Amino acid sequence: MDGVPALDEPLKKSLGPATAKVMAEALDLHTVGDLLHHYPRRYAERGELTTLADLPLDEHVTVVAQVADARVLTFNGSKGRGQRLEVTITDGSGRLQLVFFGKGVHKPHKDLLPGTRAMFAGKVSLFNRRLQLAHPSYELLRGDGEESVDTWAGALIPIYPATTKLESWKIAKAVDAVLPSAVDAVDPLPDALREGRGLAELPDALRLIHRPRTKADIATARERLKWDEAFVLQVALARRRHADTQLPAVARRPAPDGILDAFDAKLPFTLTDGQKKVSKEIFDDLATDHPMHRLLQGEVGSGKTMVALRAMLAVVDTGGQAAMLAPTEVLAQQHHRSVTEMMGELAEGGMLGGAERATKVVLLTGSMGAAARRQALLDLVTGEAGLVIGTHALIEDKVQFHDLGLVVVDEQHRFGVEQRDALRGKGKQPPHLLVMTATPIPRTVAMTVFGDLETSVLDQLPAGRSPIASHVVPAADKPHFLARAWERVREEVEKGHQAYVVCPRIGDEEDQKKKSRGSAEDEAEKRPPLAVLDVAEKLRAGPLAGLRIAVLHGRMHPDDKDDVMRRFAAGELDVLVATTVIEVGVNVPNATAMVIMDADRFGVSQLHQLRGRVGRGSAPGLCLLVSEMPEATPARQRLGAVAATLDGFELSRIDLEQRREGDVLGQAQSGVRSSLRVLTVIDDEEVITAAREEATALVLADPDLTAHPGLRTALDALLDKDREEYLEKG
Repeated sequence: MDGVPALDEPLKKSLGPATAKVMAEALDLHTVGDLLHHYPRRYAERGELTTLADLPLDEHVTVVAQVADARVLTFNGSKGRGQRLEVTITDGSGRLQLVFFGKGVHKPHKDLLPGTRAMFAGKVSLFNRRLQLAHPSYELLRGDGEESVDTWAGALIPIYPATTKLESWKIAKAVDAVLPSAVDAVDPLPDALREGRGLAELPDALRLIHRPRTKADIATARERLKWDEAFVLQVALARRRHADTQLPAVARRPAPDGILDAFDAKLPFTLTDGQKKVSKEIFDDLATDHPMHRLLQGEVGSGKTMVALRAMLAVVDTGGQAAMLAPTEVLAQQHHRSVTEMMGELAEGGMLGGAERATKVVLLTGSMGAAARRQALLDLVTGEAGLVIGTHALIEDKVQFHDLGLVVVDEQHRFGVEQRDALRGKGKQPPHLLVMTATPIPRTVAMTVFGDLETSVLDQLPAGRSPIASHVVPAADKPHFLARAWERVREEVEKGHQAYVVCPRIGDEEDQKKKSRGSAEDEAEKRPPLAVLDVAEKLRAGPLAGLRIAVLHGRMHPDDKDDVMRRFAAGELDVLVATTVIEVGVNVPNATAMVIMDADRFGVSQLHQLRGRVGRGSAPGLCLLVSEMPEATPARQRLGAVAATLDGFELSRIDLEQRREGDVLGQAQSGVRSSLRVLTVIDDEEVITAAREEATALVLADPDLTAHPGLRTALDALLDKDREEYLEKG
């Protein structure tokens, strides 16, 4: 343990204050250990050139290439400031232009002679439809016979994640300065595990990842470092699960002939096998005397609400209460409406005509009138209401329960940890927790991000659900396709059906101030996203004239929103032009068509969610993804992927592959930088699964990690205060 401080040493001691300051500001690296864990993104082989054809626009890149030609252009008839150096570099097939201006011309003009190889770093931009780097930094790579720079002595040149202020080769030199400290790295893996799996020791792995001599060195190092990341994270999650099993909870076993049996008896359909299986998992958990922590993920429309409602009724049968937390008022009202409709007279407890075993179902949202709110609060504290559905208004201090036994959180990713925790704190003992999401999560991500929750999956659609056809509408290339899209909407309305039109923006003044994303992908990117108010106006005056059109967005008054949703559900409107407020939970079986404008502005999972709003009845659904993006762009490929499959798990995989890995644990989850550097949750399923098993066994045997001081140190580093609190409340 004596060696730990070597890795905790501030970088300014080893690298000097100026470099340390840039490392802290640009890369969030503060200690020797931080820098040793800043691994190369990839490796360039000596003599091999970087492929220039597929460089990403607007990103900072480091490339190894050869100078093809260089020429100085003089303008304004003067020397010095009026000069521009254009250097063309090549990888043998593609070319990339470098430009230097003014006084910055002289040194590169001398250094960058045709035939010279160098590393170049800069931001890729587009000028006259050609890729270029303006004022890139560069480091010459000398030939073997010439004076050689020590850093590049090996066959493999490490390319580090870098920034404008700190090029890859400067990071490499800094790593050289601290690499000897790697011998003091404390190993988080127990010896038995490391030896049993044939993994390298940590100091060796750090040396090999930074200064490999062969590709085999890189593989050895990565295999070992992946294990560190997976194992430490899984130990943290296993400790959470273990601590949860030590908490007391009231076991909730449904009484025979209670409200649940009465509800099941009046269902007009039979539950799917998937719903039965998941219900059994939930009821088994509810029957234990420590709190259930279960994640229920299901495809759009797989019947999660039905499964959750049966669990809530089971708790009511034991004399307890159940609360459902929804992220928006629209969704809370929608859930309240559908639950009371499904329950019928069973939801009329204490009322004339209510069934003998009925309970009361109350709604609690921020915009309710004072009298209705007072009554709802009274029903909760007396226990008159067995079920409550609400928004974060449920969490306020005034809200008290008679006996809260189960909390159901809908759309988990929309709630802050504190909000869920506050609601859980309202039980006399910790209530059981069921978290639902309609965004399918690949198994490994569930094990990594929600690893302290047991997972149930509903992937079977109820009988009677219709298929949804999805097509991309290339509005810029083929304007007549868009005209045809509006004809299709008219045809659906003529058949007695309804349609949604979804836009990324509302379109009032406040919204105008927001700038568009401004990537150089295409002109389409430069204009602001299409807006609900503008599109609705154009449709009323143009292609959908004569149809009953209304708008719905988040800044409307709650009563107005509810009124529009009610009229749409009742069939009094033909077309609803909306923002993504309709993304989750909105259930109008008669709506068969959806047109998503500027579909490229939405994420893959979000498009899948939106699409799930149609085809909910017996008529087939149609989803049209409208985009002005050119065919070859990543945005269009993404839309093609959505159109090609209805499998949400497959799409969530594509979504993850396209986003940066760090987003998986990302800011939304923990408020701190991702701890994953070499582990990729998509590709490393075997490592994550094995690490979870090893971690569970180790924590069971030694919950306080008394025998594993190195692992405790690594956990402390991973679980800084923010992340610890996140896992605590998860």
